[in-house]
Amino acid sequence: MKLFPLVKTLLSSPIAKCILILTALFTPSAFASAAEGTEQVLNLTATGAGYAAVVIFVLAYLLVMGEELLHLRKSKPVLVAAGLIWGIIGFIYVQHGMSELSETAFKHNLLEYAELLLFLLVAMTYINAMEERNLFDSLRAWMVGRGFSLRTVFWLTGFMAFFISPIADNLTTALLMCAVAMKVGGDDKKFIAIACINIVVAANAGGAFSPFGDITTLMVWQKGVVHFGEFIDLFIPSLINYLVPAAIMSFFIVNTVNQTEVEKVVMKRGARRIVLLFLMTIATAVCTHSLLGLPPVLGMMTGLGFLQFFGFYLRKSFPKAVVKAREQAERENNLKRLEQLGNVVPFDVFSRIARAEWDTLLFFYGVVLCVGGLGFMGYLSLVSEAMYTHWDVTYANIAIGLLSAIVDNIPVMFAVLTMNPDMALGQWLLVTLTAGVGGSLLSIGSAAGVALMGQARGTYTFIAHLKWSPVIALGYAASILVHLWLNSALF
Repeated sequence: MKLFPLVKTLLSSPIAKCILILTALFTPSAFASAAEGTEQVLNLTATGAGYAAVVIFVLAYLLVMGEELLHLRKSKPVLVAAGLIWGIIGFIYVQHGMSELSETAFKHNLLEYAELLLFLLVAMTYINAMEERNLFDSLRAWMVGRGFSLRTVFWLTGFMAFFISPIADNLTTALLMCAVAMKVGGDDKKFIAIACINIVVAANAGGAFSPFGDITTLMVWQKGVVHFGEFIDLFIPSLINYLVPAAIMSFFIVNTVNQTEVEKVVMKRGARRIVLLFLMTIATAVCTHSLLGLPPVLGMMTGLGFLQFFGFYLRKSFPKAVVKAREQAERENNLKRLEQLGNVVPFDVFSRIARAEWDTLLFFYGVVLCVGGLGFMGYLSLVSEAMYTHWDVTYANIAIGLLSAIVDNIPVMFAVLTMNPDMALGQWLLVTLTAGVGGSLLSIGSAAGVALMGQARGTYTFIAHLKWSPVIALGYAASILVHLWLNSALF
């Protein structure tokens, strides 16, 4: 069966016709090469079913890449694609009396997702809790009120994005720093565009040397191929990845001071203690994995319990705290503070969970299941053999980073981890670095870039970022060379 007629059929036919076509493809005669009744996993790569699964995944991902244009949330197409791909697998294995194998494979992929889901959910809950307590708004107001020059703000937002993203996620960090750049930049669109590019590069680079900085690094850590303390070997290469393009771009910024309105933000009660609880939660997760040999998600969920207990304390002491704050505001005749106190509500940890980025979490589910399904069909083995057997391993890992600029780095890294090629620690660190920072080459290559295109709509665009891609590529190449030289003993 040819691929393009199938694509045309899937795109133009109604659902009923699609079902009939797929049913015809999945007849047992298509798998005559597979031994009937054996417990061997079927190789479906050269069958109509396999081609159909690839077409479904490609179509779903085209819709994901068109999210900004179509205004269609990226989770929707991959959720449907995951269901269709595993439906195809389930139908075939039932026909061969091997449904236990497909069920076990599905549960294995689901378990991998469940661990990451709960881990990310806790991290997102803490970040949202800090945001609700005005921690990030207070930080932004402090930076804006200092009267820094545009070049100073450029470097300050970049460095803060680089050093905050290893603890918080790079998406939240980028959005916070972009708000500062837009506030300071005012009507200077050129500055805002360059500052946003700098922030995206810095956030992605900072997230590459920490298990908590990006979903890809988290996956690598949870898989056990790189241990927690070994990620620090990527610090210098990541820093070089940021500094090279930043140094060049800074010469194109006029070193003036823009007058901006000073905004005073008061952090809500408990903000700093929530930061300490988050650090304690991270420490618990690391110790759970390193000392007890248990999945880090156990420590993270325990940390969610810390936050719940603290939330209980905030709610119980809420009335007295409001009365005390109101009395102080009245003594100072602070009318704005009194107005704010009139709108204060008790802290609720479950409302923070509800505000988690569910579209990202569901997108992650769809990707894990889609890639897992294609891997179960045999496609990842083909790709792994082509890249990690016929190519030099270093070139293959560099290509993974370039691919992540076009395709989201989550499915790319998950595919590599599913292939599980036999590589030295230095090569695993290399692919972690390239997958993390490769997305900076294009604005659509990372969640931070896509988010900032929405936040600074019309100013930071795909084309604006593309103009600086050669400069960013210099940083990409430099970081790889520094890693190969500095960490040569790990290869």
